[in-house]
Amino acid sequence: MDTGKAKGRDTAKIPWGTLLLLAAAAFTAVTTELLPSGLLPQISRDLGVEESSVGMLTGAYAVVIVFTALPLSRMLGGRIPRRTLLIATMFTFAVSNVLLACSPTLELAVSARLLGGIAHGMLWVGIAPYATRIVPETSVGKAMAIIFAGNSVALAGGAPIGTLMGSALSWRMSFLVLAGVGIVIAALGIRLLPTTPGNGPNTTPSVFSAIRRPGVMAVVTAWPLLILAHFTLFTYIAPFLHACGLPDELTGGFLSLVGVASLIGIWIAGRTADSYPRRSLLWAVAFLVVAFGVLPLLGGSLIAGSVLVAIWGAAFGAIGIYNQAAILRAGGEHKDAANSLSVVMIQLGISIGSALGSLAMTTVGPQYVPLAASLPAAVALVVIFASRRGGYPAGGKESKSQIAREA
Repeated sequence: MDTGKAKGRDTAKIPWGTLLLLAAAAFTAVTTELLPSGLLPQISRDLGVEESSVGMLTGAYAVVIVFTALPLSRMLGGRIPRRTLLIATMFTFAVSNVLLACSPTLELAVSARLLGGIAHGMLWVGIAPYATRIVPETSVGKAMAIIFAGNSVALAGGAPIGTLMGSALSWRMSFLVLAGVGIVIAALGIRLLPTTPGNGPNTTPSVFSAIRRPGVMAVVTAWPLLILAHFTLFTYIAPFLHACGLPDELTGGFLSLVGVASLIGIWIAGRTADSYPRRSLLWAVAFLVVAFGVLPLLGGSLIAGSVLVAIWGAAFGAIGIYNQAAILRAGGEHKDAANSLSVVMIQLGISIGSALGSLAMTTVGPQYVPLAASLPAAVALVVIFASRRGGYPAGGKESKSQIAREA
């Protein structure tokens, strides 16, 4: 066993500094993933290729995660300390962004993004299981909320600021700055991240063992369905708003609203994920289904549309926390493998969500894309409701209140 056990678990206190550093790592990863979309016209002009071709920078990033996350986690998970892997992934992000910023051709730019996709998959495979080993078991939900806040800050601020920087200076400068952020986080990680017990020759993640655990399949079904629903609309929010009669200039504001509202959802989830996880998740998904269902009717109203988009963002932010805590608990001693499987399924959900949105655009029209998004969300709600004893059991306070009612 490592001599440097996580202090948070020994003292039953949350290691805020470490978790904030992990949140910064999540911020860097998500900003890296989203930034090419905002800088697509500039990259297209500079490299002399069509904008549709530049879309490969996003597509290749997602595809490489799907095909490398599980094999790499199995190959490296039992051989390299988690702390070392997290630090290495941040350095890899930096190298990827530097290579992208220096790429003279699209082919080299795509190669740089493939490297970033590998780092992205490894980060999300390792970051949540690592966090569970440095916090008390009763604070896993709160820890996930702190880390996932980095995602929402990236959506609300990181990607928009990077896009503005790219417009004012150059797209290459945006990625160089992002690379610098990654280097700083990696350097701080060397100093601040504690080592954790559990690495060794017998701890190689086993996906098959994880799947056999009760509840894992429920979570890796419901969570990706919710991601699929989100990206069905998120990918095509601009044409949806245009079809509703709102000015195109509002698209950026609505995207930021999703990110800001998700921070509120994360805050709520951080306070309820360890005590009322099942009830809170059911309410969050129900709100998401309702918001998607009503948006085609009221999306043309700036006030009503803003409220519904805020509900969507808050629900989606909370859903991520509840599900991340659920997969780690359902995975038990195979939490690393269960989490790796969820990372792959989520990336598939993102890809399929974009395809579903495109299908809805061409069949029923952009104004009804939210209805298409509501369908997988509704299926996820059913799966969660049916998994009371598996992936989504009641929390401590929910169980106590149930016993009190029965008494």
